[in-house]
Amino acid sequence: MSIRSPQDVLFIGGSGVISAASVTRAAALGHRVTVLNRGTSTTRPLPPEVETLVADVTDDDAVDAALAGREFDVVAQFRAFRPDHVAHDVERFTGRVGQYVFVSSASAYQTPPERLPVTESTPLRNPFWQYSRDKIAGEDVLVRAWRDRDFPATIVRPSHTYDRTLLPTTGGWTDVARLRAGKPVVVHGDGTSLWTLTHTEDFAVGFVGLLGHPAAVGDAFQIMGTHAPTWDQVYRWLAAAAGVDEPELVHVASETIARALPDVGPGLLGDKAHSMVFDCAKLRALVPEFGTTITYDQAAVEQIAWHDAHPDAQRVDDALDAAFDRLVAHARAV
Repeated sequence: MSIRSPQDVLFIGGSGVISAASVTRAAALGHRVTVLNRGTSTTRPLPPEVETLVADVTDDDAVDAALAGREFDVVAQFRAFRPDHVAHDVERFTGRVGQYVFVSSASAYQTPPERLPVTESTPLRNPFWQYSRDKIAGEDVLVRAWRDRDFPATIVRPSHTYDRTLLPTTGGWTDVARLRAGKPVVVHGDGTSLWTLTHTEDFAVGFVGLLGHPAAVGDAFQIMGTHAPTWDQVYRWLAAAAGVDEPELVHVASETIARALPDVGPGLLGDKAHSMVFDCAKLRALVPEFGTTITYDQAAVEQIAWHDAHPDAQRVDDALDAAFDRLVAHARAV
């Protein structure tokens, strides 16, 4: 395991699907961890030794007040989604941080990719999804700040990272409810594209391994595992965990789904519709302990058990459910 001296680490965010496990791991490894967020999450409680600062990260004055006079070895920014957010951080933390880690996204890569596996040198270009273009623009801010001002930036690009609460399918719990009711579920494309899924606990090993690592400053790293099942496998594993032995999967073109579900379309066409597999050799060179230890066939069981124990999380979207019915009818009529 890569071991360095304890760092003073500020997590901006820290209680979300992708960040909470990293906070827990950082604290367990002896880092002095501070979390700044709104302090409203009860789903993923922080370890007792973690310091908490309460502020809405979109309120610059509140963040500046909460951080007044503070310096950190590392700032891990999970809640910056636009280039202006990143630019504000560059001004805020210049001279006050040894490493600034920006959580970008693997959806920033060329979509669809010209070559697989995707590496850190794959071009950044996503014409389908504004979220991804904003992440690219945020990266551009940091590259300029590193080159022009020696701002100590590290960029990380996760792919689809999940925990026990976040179902990976288009419909989420609506899909599970349909499966348990014996209704068909809609799978985009022909169900055979490969999709990399990374459990948040595996992500945390790679992410925390980069914190305070001198060779990580001024560079970009993708963090995801080697587990890349087909979408049909994902839906079948989820069905099995939900107690459904023979699910009916109806394949619908991604473009058709995007037209029927405008809110889903950008993320589907700009990310999930394409096979995405990655080479993380660059990360493993610095964090050799990183790897896949949890695969989705295992995690689906954990997810269903958690949702069954939390009825308030079993939210069925009636409008989405009706749209799936229409998409199934359309597919059967073709």
